[in-house]
Amino acid sequence: MDIEHRNNITVTGNPRGRTVVLAHGFGCDQNMWRLTVPALVDEYRVVMFDYVGSGRSDLSAFSENRYSSLEGYARDVVEICEALDLRDAVFVGHSVSAMIGVLAADMAPERIGALVMVAPSPRYIDEEGYRGGFSAEDIDELLASLDLNYLGWSAAMAPVIMGNADRPELGEELKNSFCATDPDMARVFARTTFLSDARDDLKKVRIPTLVLECTQDAIAPREVGAYVHASIPGSTLITLDATGHCPHLSSPEATNEAITDFLAVVR
Repeated sequence: MDIEHRNNITVTGNPRGRTVVLAHGFGCDQNMWRLTVPALVDEYRVVMFDYVGSGRSDLSAFSENRYSSLEGYARDVVEICEALDLRDAVFVGHSVSAMIGVLAADMAPERIGALVMVAPSPRYIDEEGYRGGFSAEDIDELLASLDLNYLGWSAAMAPVIMGNADRPELGEELKNSFCATDPDMARVFARTTFLSDARDDLKKVRIPTLVLECTQDAIAPREVGAYVHASIPGSTLITLDATGHCPHLSSPEATNEAITDFLAVVR
């Protein structure tokens, strides 16, 4: 299989620099990193891609069986790293991609040497002693609504996820990204994302890790950031002066500064 075509891989930046892999979240594609790339390309080699079912990926490569678990997406990440012969790369994952990065680093430790987790959540559903931000009923309703009318769900949820109600163009961009994603494949990715529980995997992380959270995030509340930080030995937690679940779009300067400061330290 042509993995570069399957995942629409883009490579840019400094070919002599350390490789930074930018991985998008649910319903998005690599274009969501466009405000981060300029902060990296002078010093780092930058790799971006689209998960199968997103962006300009090869939709014929989609397998519901494979992508019904985060491990399936993590295998894609490992295969991308192998195809490009990446070693000791820094994996920057937004939202669910943060947890996919954790799994990929465990699968192929020689390929990924550091993690940046942007608005991560290892589990979205609350349980006793843990706050993920949603009740089980909330998630059931969210998935039922998505199944019933994906475009309507996208229009309703994108502004909530993005936050920043005073900047409606941001919510509009996220809605358009959701609507450009194949609905059937998005339904599978949504279930994989919102029903996942990767809390135990956090304890396996033994590489430098930066956790970025926002001051207000409807998808990953502050308690989640604190949990992720406490679960990963030696990790760094930074609370960005940003609201919403996509700080690389809503507050790119603060997000980029946190990422580049971390990269400078983990060389």
